Amino acid sequence: MKKIILIVFLAFGLSQMSNAQINFGIKGGINYNSNSVEGVNGAGQDIFNGAKSKTGYHAGVWLRLKLPVVGLYLRPELVYTNLENEVFYTEAAKTTTHTFQKLDIPVLLGKKIFGIGNVFIGPSFQYILDSDFSVSDISSVDGDGFTVGLQFGGGVEFGKLGIDIRWERAFSDVESSFVGNLGNASYDTRINQIIIGLSYQL
Repeated sequence: MKKIILIVFLAFGLSQMSNAQINFGIKGGINYNSNSVEGVNGAGQDIFNGAKSKTGYHAGVWLRLKLPVVGLYLRPELVYTNLENEVFYTEAAKTTTHTFQKLDIPVLLGKKIFGIGNVFIGPSFQYILDSDFSVSDISSVDGDGFTVGLQFGGGVEFGKLGIDIRWERAFSDVESSFVGNLGNASYDTRINQIIIGLSYQL
């Protein structure tokens, strides 16, 4: 009897998975990082004078799996993100641009609303690819390789075209350091950004 019940539940589960709808596509958009270079110290003093955020960009691919029964969907993405900030490097009396690249893998749980709308939330796993400053006084930059953040937001879809807006916040500081005229210095490049994206279903 137990085997029969197990077979029935297994067959039901497989039938639900076969009814799941899978969509995929490409995406791109702009990012505004409002809090990115903080707590900079070298030789016991602040060596940057306030970061001014610039608009960045992102591009990537996405997959959406409609979960059976519960009426929700799972949307993992693979996204390349480029961010820039302008800071005044007091030691060299120069304005420099801090460039920051990362690979994002958000795994979002969402729900469709009113036919064309959707809301979603989930973790975003981030791998720091590279970071650099545009002045020769800073010779090398090193940052944390892996961090985790949170994304949530909403959007609308018109056929295969979709647009959404998200807020992303890192769960922890992103500890980075560089070697410059003052020797080693540490700073925090935590992510706190607004993301506006355009997606297309293939």
